Amino acid sequence: MTPPVLYTERLKLRGLRPSDTEAFLTYFQSERAEHTGGPMTAKAAWRHLAANVGHWSLRGFGMFAATRRDSDDIIGIFGHWFPHGWAEREIGYVLFNAADEGQGLASEAVKACRKHAFDTLGWDTAVSYIAAENTASIRLAERVGAVRDDAAAQPDTAYEVVIFRHEAAR
Repeated sequence: MTPPVLYTERLKLRGLRPSDTEAFLTYFQSERAEHTGGPMTAKAAWRHLAANVGHWSLRGFGMFAATRRDSDDIIGIFGHWFPHGWAEREIGYVLFNAADEGQGLASEAVKACRKHAFDTLGWDTAVSYIAAENTASIRLAERVGAVRDDAAAQPDTAYEVVIFRHEAAR
């Protein structure tokens, strides 16, 4: 399956490409990835990249590589995630570099992915699973209108997460 391309005011969300490998592996091997499954070995990060690419074929949706509209350099991954062991479909988000924080880019990408989930994929709800210590991601979930859902089932992760629910407009 070829992922669609989504555009926002400042971003392009597209499928992962071989040219994204270095940035993807660098992020997931870094301490910055501590709340998103890392840091990983290079081998584990490469397998995670392959899982992200394969998710599109297995589920018909997946994570997008986010780039600024005027560049093809990946700045993070955003999108739809539902691997084996997850209790619900997720809208996930990872911004690779601290220098890209505080500009509203992540909010813009999450809103576009949520719209795609509800309008195109036909979802009526989704969650974001967030490590409890990841205060920046919690603030982002709140900023885009997700509501904490302590009754939601925990996914199969190595650590406990807080769960924020995204609901389709009724």
